[in-house]
Amino acid sequence: MYAEVTKANGVIYGSNHGCQLRTLLPMIQVLHISAECYPAAKSGGLGDVVGSLPKYQTQAGIMAAAIIPKYAVKWINHQEWVGIWGGTVRVDWRNVGYHVMQLKNNNLGYPLFVVDIPGLFDRPGIYADPHSGAPYRDETERYIVFQQAVLQWLLTFPEAERPQVLHCHDHHTGLIPFLVKHSPLYRGLAKTPTVFTIHNGQYQGMFSWSSLHLMPFFDAHARGYLEWNGVVNPMAAALRCAWAVTTVSESYLFELHEKSMGLEQLFRDEWRKETGIVNGIDADVWDPRTDPMVQHKLEGEKVEAFKKANKKVLCEWFGLSPDKPLVSFIGRMVGEKGVDILPDAYKRFLHAGAEVSFLVLGTGEKWTQDEFRSMAHQYQGRFNAVIDYNEALSHQIYAGSDYLIMPSRVEPCGLNQMYAMRYGTIPIVRSVGGLKDTVPDIGEAGGHGRGIRFDHFSIEDVVHAIYRGVSLWHSEPGILAHLRRRVMAVDFSWEHVIQTYQNVYNRIGARVAPFAPVKAVEVPAAKETPAQEEHNEMVVYKSSLPAKVPEKKAVVEKAPVEAKEKKPAAKKAVAKKAPAPTPIKEDKPTAKKAAKEKSEKPPKASKKVQSKLKS
Repeated sequence: MYAEVTKANGVIYGSNHGCQLRTLLPMIQVLHISAECYPAAKSGGLGDVVGSLPKYQTQAGIMAAAIIPKYAVKWINHQEWVGIWGGTVRVDWRNVGYHVMQLKNNNLGYPLFVVDIPGLFDRPGIYADPHSGAPYRDETERYIVFQQAVLQWLLTFPEAERPQVLHCHDHHTGLIPFLVKHSPLYRGLAKTPTVFTIHNGQYQGMFSWSSLHLMPFFDAHARGYLEWNGVVNPMAAALRCAWAVTTVSESYLFELHEKSMGLEQLFRDEWRKETGIVNGIDADVWDPRTDPMVQHKLEGEKVEAFKKANKKVLCEWFGLSPDKPLVSFIGRMVGEKGVDILPDAYKRFLHAGAEVSFLVLGTGEKWTQDEFRSMAHQYQGRFNAVIDYNEALSHQIYAGSDYLIMPSRVEPCGLNQMYAMRYGTIPIVRSVGGLKDTVPDIGEAGGHGRGIRFDHFSIEDVVHAIYRGVSLWHSEPGILAHLRRRVMAVDFSWEHVIQTYQNVYNRIGARVAPFAPVKAVEVPAAKETPAQEEHNEMVVYKSSLPAKVPEKKAVVEKAPVEAKEKKPAAKKAVAKKAPAPTPIKEDKPTAKKAAKEKSEKPPKASKKVQSKLKS
């Protein structure tokens, strides 16, 4: 199993096309297995994380890749793919064929693989039909076949060149830690460490024992690892069988011990292998200086001019007043996001004639969508709603809004509040999950507040939190400007998160460490015999192994309004950084951090300002 490198820096694993410039790259150390990966397929935060984590791990010297099903969605259909392996998975009495493919141009910064399974995943939606909204009824069979296809492909790797870690994400891949231990078909991978990350514990992939015929053979004595409360529960199986379990924030891990749809006791029993790690965001994509999706980019330290110009554009688009504070919501209109409480909360301000405007962007439950449409007609000039998923518009809303509200019932990590702060928008959030970890209240002691928090899921708490923000905008514009600069100075990038994941890998015995780049060697492939070609490949491979793992050096935190860049100390394995995926176009790279920030040092306010913040 080797990697082929062309002059276009394309990396194809497991194939040989005889190009003239060829080298063997270090093997994939971490393989992320998921149902989503941005920009290929995304319906929520899972896609964002799996699209960013392998990218920044690779930049830090840890060779990572991702593999997802091949959906018939727009981005995947417009890419060129290279087939590298094919096989069949037996499901009950049928053989289901599949092909593993790799993205040919390799422009994401890491290798992306897809598993093409005709009849199961060649559909226009990820989990549901995008036209009717009806979920696919064969989800259990789809993901059982997908997981087995991935494992079959991995068994074709020479044992010494297999990934060092199988990093599984959410219940769609929860059976993998079980199968590699207890299925005779995949026990060849039993020594490979498995990590299971829970992005949303509300969805566990449960199915009845009547669907057991969809499963591959497994040891009879291992049946208990699958069962929880009388059904097969992939998430429960992963909790029991994975070498390590992570969640996407520390507070969410604690909440799962208290409320996790029946798995509370299991989470408590497995606490020794659990770690909460707050997600990062892609600082290249979410950069106010270079973002092509915002109408006015940040120039120098002119934060107020940046916010004012983008707010003016946003208000012109939606018929709102730029002379009032703008409170926005972006996200899925579903119960766990708490969006159903917003109509009544907003009406209290609209009926009272308060000087504030509201904007909503998202899709979801029909009742909520219809309510927002009705309000847009009833309160023209003060409220508007866009019932749509629009990535470009969301960037403009982050840049032009004064506040972003997130009244979530459940929020494992939350990325929107980090995107908002990146663009100088103050978050108004409920004290739950990752929101609690990333948004200290401005009234807390220490002067490190980043937003406004409320504790209870009630209209009164939501209204009071919005009122605090509106009052701050009208009465203390200087403090608001100071707060904007403070939140923009916080580093939520992936660089400081990567080391935490590496610590988890090392704790379970995985041989994961940064590697040194490999020097390309000119090989006249056209004149070689097959035996000579194989010999040259082995010579290059042996000579390319790093003699010493380079050490990382800590980087001091810097504010995002500065244009300077710091490069990470760890050497990169790829020759040149690939541009970000369509529709994002990178104009210039941003700062990279190689170590977790130890402490935040925002600009300090005067005693007078601090006393006003607390009030």
